[in-house]
Amino acid sequence: MTLTLDRPLSVVGVSGSTHSPSRTTALVSTILDVVARERDVETHLVEVDRIGPGLAGTVRRAELPASVEGELARIESADLLVVASPVYRASYTGLFKHLFDFVEQYALVGTPVLLAATGGSERHGLMIEHQLRPLFGFFQSLTLPNGIYASDADFTDYRISNDELQERIETAVARALPVVERVAPEVRSAYF
Repeated sequence: MTLTLDRPLSVVGVSGSTHSPSRTTALVSTILDVVARERDVETHLVEVDRIGPGLAGTVRRAELPASVEGELARIESADLLVVASPVYRASYTGLFKHLFDFVEQYALVGTPVLLAATGGSERHGLMIEHQLRPLFGFFQSLTLPNGIYASDADFTDYRISNDELQERIETAVARALPVVERVAPEVRSAYF
């Protein structure tokens, strides 16, 4: 049984890349575009490289600039999170983690999260399972089973150029949306 909402789904993408242009941001943007093509959604992209200056030197949430606080509020109220980081020293970037250090501990309980990552080669693909999935397990989020990993060879001029990667994105989104539609009303009514 699929539940329908009386509003568009809120889909927030988070790119943990610390530079622009970025393959990671291109991956997240493409995933958001595929979701928007399939459902009535409001998408928003949080780019760590853009908010980094207001985030990096802050140690308490109360000290964050309003712009970063606004991005946290979007993350915490999303019906679906699409999160990605480039692989950096076998994990996600420090600013990506620093951003999620400010997310309220129980704000993402039950929230579906589509995990993605980019790296120089296929050898780093397990970062999704060994780093990202445990992070969102801490938040008690519902990490979706299909993670999306892309290597540098999947891009040309910071655009996806590999049809197999595009197909994996389409499959992950198709499998994610029924879950999101089912849990979105339950999560929002249980925790807000």
